[in-house]
Order: sequence, then C-alpha cells, then structure tokens
Amino acid sequence: MAQKIVIDPVTRIEGHLKIEVVVENGQVTDAWVVGTAARGFEILLRGKDPRDATYVTERVCGVCAGPHGWASSMAVETAHGATLPEAARVIRNLIIGAMWLHNHPLHFYHLSALDYLDVMAVAEYRGNDKQLLEVRDKILALVKAGDTAPLTPRYEPDEYCIRDPETVITCVAHYLKALEIQAKARKLSAVFGGKQPHQSSIVAGGVTIKPNPQQILKYKSMLKELVKFMREVYVPDVVALGTGPLLPLAQAGLGGGNGNYLSYGVFPLGDGNHLFKPGVVFNGQLNNVQPLDQGRITEDVKHSWLKDEAAGHPSAMTTEFDLDKAGAYSFLKAPRYEGQIMEVGPLARMLVHQPPAFMEFIEKYQIKPGAVARHAARAFEILMLCDAMEEWIDELPYLLAGKDARIHDTDHWNPPKSGSGYGLLDAPRGALGHWIEIEDYKIKNYQMVVPTTWNFSPRDEKGNRGPAETALLGVPVPDPDNPINIVRVVRSYDPCLSCAVHLIEADREQVRQFKIC
Repeated sequence: MAQKIVIDPVTRIEGHLKIEVVVENGQVTDAWVVGTAARGFEILLRGKDPRDATYVTERVCGVCAGPHGWASSMAVETAHGATLPEAARVIRNLIIGAMWLHNHPLHFYHLSALDYLDVMAVAEYRGNDKQLLEVRDKILALVKAGDTAPLTPRYEPDEYCIRDPETVITCVAHYLKALEIQAKARKLSAVFGGKQPHQSSIVAGGVTIKPNPQQILKYKSMLKELVKFMREVYVPDVVALGTGPLLPLAQAGLGGGNGNYLSYGVFPLGDGNHLFKPGVVFNGQLNNVQPLDQGRITEDVKHSWLKDEAAGHPSAMTTEFDLDKAGAYSFLKAPRYEGQIMEVGPLARMLVHQPPAFMEFIEKYQIKPGAVARHAARAFEILMLCDAMEEWIDELPYLLAGKDARIHDTDHWNPPKSGSGYGLLDAPRGALGHWIEIEDYKIKNYQMVVPTTWNFSPRDEKGNRGPAETALLGVPVPDPDNPINIVRVVRSYDPCLSCAVHLIEADREQVRQFKIC
C-alpha cells in the first residue's frame, strides 16, 4: 500500500527545504522537492548601479557569498568590456579557494556524517587515547545533561550505520576539529578578502587589495595548516568510510540520478583553461564530454510560485511572484540544458573533468554515481585545489613585482549606457550563473541560477522531474517511520536555500525577516 512521507525541514542544511515522497513496497515511487523560501534579490537590484550587484548578491548566502560576488563581477565585467589582470585572477582564486576549504569539511562532518554514524557508540570506546577519552566523556556528559544537539535529534541507525566504537569516536573527534578548521578557512579567505562572510575585495574589473609580503607570508602559513588537515584527516576519512562500511551503498549507487552532468568550470588559469574545466555529459556517456554553451540554458516556471511566462534563457526571464498559482509547489525555477535536467556539483565536476586519480578510484572500487560518490568527489577535488593553491600563493609575488603591476582594469570601471553580460563559474555546490542587462547606466534586469536551483528544481512544463526528484526514485525505505536513506541522498548534494524571506512594509518602510523553520 502506497504511503506518503513528508520531511520538513530537511535539517542540518542551509535554508528551508521540504521533501515529499510516495513509498510503495519499500521503495520511493514518486517525489517532490519543495523550496519553501523566496529569493527576491533580482527584484532588489532593479534600478541599481551595476557595480553594486557584487555586494548585493553576496548577501544571498553566508557560505557561497564569495562565488556570488565573483560571478556577479564577471557579469558586470562582460557588460563593461573589462579585462581581468593576471594578479587579480590569482588573488580571486586564493580568496574563493579558501572558502572551498571551509565548505567541504563542513558539509562532510557537520551536515552529512551523522547520517552514517551511530554517535552513541562512543560510550563503548575502551581504548586509552587521551584525546578520544576526552571526546567520549564530553559526549556522555552532554547525554547526561539532556543537551545533545546538534548530534540529535536523528534518524534511528540502520544496517549501514557505523557502530564500531573506535571508528565512530575518531570521526566525532574529527567533527570537533573540523569546527576549528572551518573557522580558520574563513580567516584565511579574509586575509585577501578583507572579511568573511561577504568579502570586500572582489569588485568588477579586479580586486581592491595588492597584498604586501607580510600578508602573503601569513596566507601561506595558514594555508599550510589547512592543507595538512585536508590531506591527513578529511580525505582519509571520506575514503576509509566510502571503501569500508559504506561500500555497499557506494556500489549500489544510492540516489544516482539520470546520468546528466553539467559544470561551468572554475578557478581560471593563466593559459585560459580552468582547474576544473567546463563541460556537459548526457546519459552517463563519460567518453563524450561536450563543450558548454550557455545559450542552451533555459528556465521553466510552470510549477513555481512565479508569474507564468514561457520557458526561456535566464537573461530573458523575470522575477514576479504568484503565490496563488495553480499547480505550483516550489519557489525554485526549473533550469534545463537543451531541455534536459542536469546534476551540478562536485560529482558533475569530477565526471566532466575526469582527473585520473578519481576515475581510477571509482573504477577500482566499482563505485556508481550516487550519494557516496558525491562525498568522494568532494574529497578528490579538494586535493587538486590544495595543490593548486600552494602554487598560486608562490606565483603571486612574481605577478605583483614591479610598480606597474595591475590588480584592476580601471579603464572600464564606469558602467556603459547600455549593455549585457553574464558570469558563469562553479561554486562548491555546483554551477552558478548571473546575468545582467544595463539600460541608462542602471540595472534593468538581473537573474541568477544557483546550484541548488539546478539540483532541486521542480517539474517542468513537460512534467519532467528535477534531478533530486529523479534521484530519489527507487531509494529503499524499509521503515517509513525512519526514512534515513532519503536524507542521505538529499544531503549528499549539499543543498543550500539559505535566503530567508525579506519583506518590506511600505507603510512604515520597515524591513522584517521571517525565518521559516
């Protein structure tokens, strides 16, 4: 007998997301992903100076603020005709790269790992490691005090949950260490970014900071500590769990999707390529990575709480809410590429870029695309990024040498009377695009398509489910009262809908913020 399950909100993620599934004979047979918060930043930007877009759009998110600012700057630069100086390119890579070092351990330890660990197993630890004994006593003290958040509430451990006390307590110790690491990663980004979140250095045309030798040395020292954690703790943990207790889930391809992947590419290099290249894969055909054409992107609002309009390119779309629209069930639009749903994010990046180390890993262990593979993809790409960041920080002094070294294209600072542009790059969560249209020196239209919009889009006008809705089909739910596999799949994408609802009360010109959870 079919049974409907509603998970609202899906906790431990950014923002507000509701999942509805139908379970029949122990498997998901249908799914709806509901974005329950509106993002009205596109409306706020109308009539603004184009150069303000960088800082306004960063407020969309506290985690991916930097990528929003970077994508926005790229869109404005295209419209202004600006060219990015080499030193500015490297400084941007280092500012945003640090935020990736913040994001990936946070996602693994704090947002996802508890779906795979029976945390209470720490009580059975009988080793003599002093630090682990302190962790055990700390957790037991919290249990005794009845104050175990955020470790609880939780879904009940199932057959795939790890109960070995040594493994669990080590992961919990790393969970605590990762809290320190993510804070240090933000500070690292702020060395060149001014502050975090919402850096103040990246602007249209370049950056505002020309680092001195002391700042470069400080960055290099802090980076060394973070890279050590990634190489010696985070990545080994992901690999050990994925090839050990979680290997059955990895080989089963839990939450795999339909095999369509898209990446905009990110971290531009001096030769015109990217550290993670752009491209598109259809139907799992990894031997046929196709070039990306942003002109083939469309958005559909058939099932969105947005005013009805025909599907079209993002630059031609509008943002007008319609809360009474029949058939709508989400604030998210439905992006498509050549009319097809596309997964974006770390797994998409790795399957488009296909670095040998990652491809050999998934082949060796017969790992299929799915929830566990997404975690592995993050781990492998962070190793590539660490190597690159160490090269960039060594390269930077040479790019800044000489009194004529440039960090900004000042010749194209002022907005044109009219123009249009776009900025595409991958944020940690996937493909992020900004489109701008300028008229009379002001913003006429501004549109953003963010990674979570791709992955968690609703159905389109043809009735096609979004990527996450598709990935949930067939997921085993042996106990409808404990749908732990559903949250494993959903959280593996690292969904982010952190924008709360911003309302302006016209009578009193008062801004109120409503948090829905």
